Amino acid sequence: MSITVTTWSLEQTSAADLRPAAEPAGDVTVVRAEVPSPEFSRFLYTAVGGDIRWTDRLGLTYAQWERLLAEPGTETWVAYERGTPAGYVELQAQPGGAVEIVYFGLLPAFRGRRIGGHLLTQGVRRAWDLAGRWPGLPATEGVWLHTCSLDGEHAMDNYVRRGFKLFDTRQKQADEVAAPGPWPGAF
Repeated sequence: MSITVTTWSLEQTSAADLRPAAEPAGDVTVVRAEVPSPEFSRFLYTAVGGDIRWTDRLGLTYAQWERLLAEPGTETWVAYERGTPAGYVELQAQPGGAVEIVYFGLLPAFRGRRIGGHLLTQGVRRAWDLAGRWPGLPATEGVWLHTCSLDGEHAMDNYVRRGFKLFDTRQKQADEVAAPGPWPGAF
């Protein structure tokens, strides 16, 4: 069965565009995963995206994960609540100076608890800090991301609340894919 998927591209063109979220209640920390780990990154990807149809990285090999994580300007930041991973943001400095928020999201059990706004705020701040840190990449011209109609129901609202502005909308037909879950047979 075919479905229409809408993809929205959003950006910030100045660090002053960021509208920070309040810090969530409780013991929530955001920490960089400084040692690139394909196992940990795949865990985050499947745990966050399993129920909202993230499938583009499911077929990657270990070596492909290693290459993605080793790219200069790639960083993974993880939100923890009382020591438990709650979500993550993956950043990638792009040729031309922009920084893309490649992936962002929370594990299902942590959604709706104000952790996402805080994590996105920290991720955007770090994206703006990436300017000039990587050889061959010019100063950051913007921070951008894509979200789509298959993402979490609060994703777009969170991006807009943090100061992102829409710059492109596209629609395409795609085969409907059942949510794969974080592991085979999860659903």
